[in-house]
Amino acid sequence: MTGPGPQLKRQIFQARGDAVQTAILLSSPARLRHNRLHRRGRMTIDWSNFTPWASLAGGALIGLSASLFIVANGRIAGISGLLGSVLQRGSEGWSEKALFLLGLLLAPLLWGLFTVLPEIDIHANWPILAIAGLLVGIGTRYGAGCTSGHGVCGISRLSPRSLLATLCFMAAGFATVYLMRHALGV
Repeated sequence: MTGPGPQLKRQIFQARGDAVQTAILLSSPARLRHNRLHRRGRMTIDWSNFTPWASLAGGALIGLSASLFIVANGRIAGISGLLGSVLQRGSEGWSEKALFLLGLLLAPLLWGLFTVLPEIDIHANWPILAIAGLLVGIGTRYGAGCTSGHGVCGISRLSPRSLLATLCFMAAGFATVYLMRHALGV
């Protein structure tokens, strides 16, 4: 005796509906590999702390402060360059640069007088953070600037060098996160 005819097979498949199609899709080797990768490094958004308006206001304040700094001093507000010249005593415009950097440090403390600051929760050990900071410092010297100098000020001035530098360190950041989180599982 032979099995059910094509008409009956079609009816069984239609009766099972999407459940059969889902089972077939989920059981394929590529799909299993896809599920395993996404289960391990699943990204979630903390919607309770998602603050687009505060982020927009912060970005506008960063742009305003960089604009005021260049208008008032004729210099780019690149933080690594400012810090480098402040560490060289007697450099031109030392007091303005030092006050700008001091404002960056004091602003969160002043903001804390008006609201509760978020808790700082770092999931890395201090030696790794120190090495990362050192590598960022070396990179800003080789790249002749940092994210604030190239990314904020340089791109706003339509500087091709700053656009290329920003694309390079963003690509390096994306690659580092992918390697650390997904390839190495750190």
